[in-house]
Amino acid sequence: MSKVKQIAEELALPVAEELGLDLYDVEYKKEGSDWRLTYFIDKEGGVSLNDCEAFSQKVSDILDVDDPIEQNYILTVSSPGIERKLSRPKHFAAVVGKEIEIKLFAAINGEKKLTGILESFENDVATVNLGGASVSVELKDIAAAKLVYHF
Repeated sequence: MSKVKQIAEELALPVAEELGLDLYDVEYKKEGSDWRLTYFIDKEGGVSLNDCEAFSQKVSDILDVDDPIEQNYILTVSSPGIERKLSRPKHFAAVVGKEIEIKLFAAINGEKKLTGILESFENDVATVNLGGASVSVELKDIAAAKLVYHF
């Protein structure tokens, strides 16, 4: 985790807790010529525009006072969405029993992309049922993962 991302997360955690929200993830990345700091928030039943606005106002005030980021940046607050990115152990643990898609750094059985039901997640190992066969993948071997939603 980058230093900026870590500081931004530490500053925002108390705000999320105060508002009854889960700080799902934080991204800090360059988009074109701009830097963007994005907070992804969640709560049981989903977040509303009002939740995003309240969180944004409170965290913006804290970031303005502490001023931990040297570059100019755009602050955004969002829901993680239906097909949410899975990157942390808590993300995987929350979707056991659901369909996920995993992209791997290195192929397993000739495949670099796996889609199946997440059977379990323990000790940073995801076990995915691929339609009869189960494959276990360590978190460190996952390049990207997301929840799969069928519309």
